[in-house]
Amino acid sequence: MLPGTINLLAGRSRPRRSGPAPRDPQRTRERLLEAAFREVYRSGFQSAGLDAILAGAGVTKGALYHHFGSKEALGYAIVEEIIAPDNRGQWLIPLENCVDPIETLIGTVQELSVQPEVVRGGCPLINLAQEMSPLDAGFRQRLATIIRNWQDGVAAALLDGQKHGKVRRDLDPAQAAGFLIAMVEGYGALAKNAQEAKVMEEGIRNIVEWLRSLRPPGNRKRG
Repeated sequence: MLPGTINLLAGRSRPRRSGPAPRDPQRTRERLLEAAFREVYRSGFQSAGLDAILAGAGVTKGALYHHFGSKEALGYAIVEEIIAPDNRGQWLIPLENCVDPIETLIGTVQELSVQPEVVRGGCPLINLAQEMSPLDAGFRQRLATIIRNWQDGVAAALLDGQKHGKVRRDLDPAQAAGFLIAMVEGYGALAKNAQEAKVMEEGIRNIVEWLRSLRPPGNRKRG
């Protein structure tokens, strides 16, 4: 999870003003999204309370329905405007024009958060996928798009790495990208279930070792 998302969970995304907020429709919408993300992360989408969201954002119910026509629309916006950009920023942007995709992916994995609140809460993407994908096609399609883009982006970087001698030629980039996502999210789920940061720490070490194995023979740096 990105530091920006952690800040949203802690309510530190932006300094809060005292007294009535100025009339700023865009900022009101942002506050609603941030408050809704925190509430959904804590309670799940179905149990997320609108009153808690309104109190966290410091706005009225009328403002909520002005910007989002329904609770579902608010949930979709969380996926599209918070979770998707965070995933892209964390995993895909660092891979753009990188010299060595393996080294870049190792760096990203080593920066995965093991902060207690993140371990306890788990990954927002997978939390929503587990809760809402069986129930709501709108959530399912939006979350599937994030995962597909994640896999496609990593696969493209690995393929480019093969062309430049940075990645083993016998590797199937799409399969390796899917396996990486499964390991990252699987260890996250195990750590959440155990409520133990050391589970995620061990997972990070294992994923890094696997990533190193994707280098061509003779180019498997350690450390």
